[in-house]
Amino acid sequence: MKRLLLAALTFLCSLTLAAAGDARIILIAGRPSHGPGEHEHNAGVLLFKKCLASVPGVTVTHHLSGEWPEQGEFDGAAAVVIYSDGGGGHPALQGDRLQQLDALVKKGVGFGVVHYACEPTISKGQKEFLDWIGGCFEINWSVNPHWEADYKTLPNHPVTRGVKPFMINDEWYFHMRFREGMKGVTAILSAVAPESTMKRKDGPHEGNPAVREAVKNGEPQHMMWVAENSGGSRGFGFTGGHYHKNWGNGDFRKVVLNSILWIAKVEVPADGVQSSPTEDELKANLDSKPPRKPAAPKPVPAPAKP
Repeated sequence: MKRLLLAALTFLCSLTLAAAGDARIILIAGRPSHGPGEHEHNAGVLLFKKCLASVPGVTVTHHLSGEWPEQGEFDGAAAVVIYSDGGGGHPALQGDRLQQLDALVKKGVGFGVVHYACEPTISKGQKEFLDWIGGCFEINWSVNPHWEADYKTLPNHPVTRGVKPFMINDEWYFHMRFREGMKGVTAILSAVAPESTMKRKDGPHEGNPAVREAVKNGEPQHMMWVAENSGGSRGFGFTGGHYHKNWGNGDFRKVVLNSILWIAKVEVPADGVQSSPTEDELKANLDSKPPRKPAAPKPVPAPAKP
């Protein structure tokens, strides 16, 4: 009996030691926002965690609805990924969190952002995001239209392992602000934005002369990129992720899962992270949101008087 108990304890200890040696990834989901099926930060983060569960050598922890990890949880972390709203309400811009993250990045911890979390503010966060991930959304420079991007070719990089060219409709931000000369930055998902993306009037997120000229000239736009930083850390930015249903697309999902491993300095499998979530798994953990109100019908102009 004692031998069986000793064997069981030894086995449990070995599991604990193995887990302690894993690369620990912290996923942070922002508060619910937008309508049903949009900006599903909680469901998205929980889906990422489920998909990464089968990857050996990785432990994933998560925080939902804008909850921020306690300082001690960051100790020994390999990467931090945020999927949330951005701008002034960005979770990373509150209190002293930029300083917390900067200290981690300087130790070699990876940092990644998904969708609206790509947008800090110019006065707070932009400098850090350029240092940590190589690029970010900048108001009055970048834009956020909904359009179908066609990713016809992919670079040879660990994060594209097992990913095939794909086409999908999302709120793809583009004309991002990058480091000077794209130093240390590799574009992963690039496409030419159609003229239809420029139908809106100029505005902080809608349009500006510089982006209109770029689209007119057919310049490729980068919607996902990775960065290798001077201090040894890695980062990535992914501007898609508005529609939760898009995580059901294997290539859309895999390139993000691969990137999470890469910034944590975990070897990306030869065929990328394998995951096949069911329809029920995709719909799990969606936030309870009231349906969007239908847009008011446009008034019909009165017929011209003869």
